[in-house]
Parts: sequence; structure tokens; C-alpha cells
Amino acid sequence: MSQAELNTWAALSPLISEEAAEASWYAIQTWPKHERKIYSSLVKDRVEAFLPLMHHVRRWSDRRMVLEIPLFPCYVFLRIVPLPANRILVLRIPGVVSFVGMRGRGVPLLDSEIENLRRVTDHAKIDPHPFLIVGHRVRIRGGCLEGVEGILVEKEADSKLVVSVSAIQKSIAISLNGYDVEPA
Repeated sequence: MSQAELNTWAALSPLISEEAAEASWYAIQTWPKHERKIYSSLVKDRVEAFLPLMHHVRRWSDRRMVLEIPLFPCYVFLRIVPLPANRILVLRIPGVVSFVGMRGRGVPLLDSEIENLRRVTDHAKIDPHPFLIVGHRVRIRGGCLEGVEGILVEKEADSKLVVSVSAIQKSIAISLNGYDVEPA
């Protein structure tokens, strides 16, 4: 990026995050293994961004290490005002491929989907799960995850709640052991 582009980005980045009333969440697709770099760049420029991470145990012949890896590889979520200038500034970040949606324009995500992801990743052990459309939609009652909605799945007497982000067709599953659920 040239110095002029950096100055423009710095001048407009407060506009991106300050107009929260008109801002929406979007998913951006990234090059593989560039999620953290893009997330850091967005946060540095005062753009509200979200990169859900999960713990993954990596085993080598002589040791084991717990790594934090992106829950949804090649995706980062950000909240911006959907102006063409803001989209261009995001697309100029090295490693950003496009906004997720038709013709690369992006489709606004539901605030509830991002809030559910944030709450689940903060308070529960999570595993990636195939994206589901059919099934019973339920809501957790009580506890730190109260109000989180998803699809109920049962596998060998173990109930799981699948929380999905429909725009990127990705899902995560959490165990419902100890939680009460009700139809949503």
C-alpha cells in the first residue's frame, strides 16, 4: 500500500467503527493461513473484527503442543458500514480475497449469529461440524450459554447443539451435557 492509501485508510477507519448504528457484520474470505494477519490489521485500524479460534493438539514424535487455530479456516468476520469506500479499503489488505456473498459484495450476517459464536467460543469446548439445514431448532435455557440457538443433533446418546453461520455455510458443535434446551 502506498503512503497515500495508508493515510486514506487511517482517515476512514474511525468512520468504519463509529457508525455502529448502520454497521453490519460481514464475512471476508482470506488466503490460507492469513487469518491472524488480517485480523490484526483490522484491529490495528480500529475496525471491529472477530476471529473465532479453537484449541487443537498437535502431536510430533517427541512432544505435544496445544495450538490455537482458526475455527473457520480462510474466514474473518468484521463489522463495517457497507459503503463502497469501506469495502475497497478492506479488499486492499494483503491476503483478503473477497467479501462472502454474491459477486463479492458481501451479504450482511445476522448479529445473533455472531453473538452466538462469541458466546459459545468463550464458554464451551467446541468442535467443527458439517453445516446443517434440517433438524430441530432449539435454544439453551439457563447457564452461561442461555439464549444460544442452534440445531439439535444426537449421536450415540450424546446430544450436541450445532451453531451455524449460514453465509459461509460453516457450523460448530457443542456438547449439551448439563444444559437444558427448549424449542426455539
